[in-house]
Amino acid sequence: MPKPFKIPQSVLVVIHTPALDVLVLRRTDGDGLGAEYWQSVTGSKDSLEEDWRQTAEREVAEETGIDCTPQAADRAILRDWQLENIYDIYPQWLHRYAPGVTRNTERLFGLQVPQRCAVRLSPREHTAYQWLPYQQAAELCFSPSNAEAILQLPRFVGQLAINHEGAV
Repeated sequence: MPKPFKIPQSVLVVIHTPALDVLVLRRTDGDGLGAEYWQSVTGSKDSLEEDWRQTAEREVAEETGIDCTPQAADRAILRDWQLENIYDIYPQWLHRYAPGVTRNTERLFGLQVPQRCAVRLSPREHTAYQWLPYQQAAELCFSPSNAEAILQLPRFVGQLAINHEGAV
């Protein structure tokens, strides 16, 4: 049975600590010429009915083993940044989408964990991970939209701290 086409709606989840250390993952599908593709957690919706938060929670669990559901809010705080990127799908991955689909909409999330932690990688998707200061993590990412999201992290962490203190 053929694999179903990917839905051109995905999430990007920047996993970070309060000190702005960011988790980056090395994809299994480098270019075959020695290039490595490092990124944050990403993934497409499983169905059009799946909401953005559900997609983010599922992808984080699948790719890292981190539980960021509301029940785990004391350990991990998932925040929808209310931002979306629309970009051209890289040519090497167009075959994963229905014919004629060339653009993807990506919703941005941040996931704050208390500290750097070990993660359980999905070997089908990633071969390594590392925690880096956010500027270094951004420099390592192959995707410009991923790098830009990481560089916005200080703004969102500041808002997270304000919201947790009860300010409006």
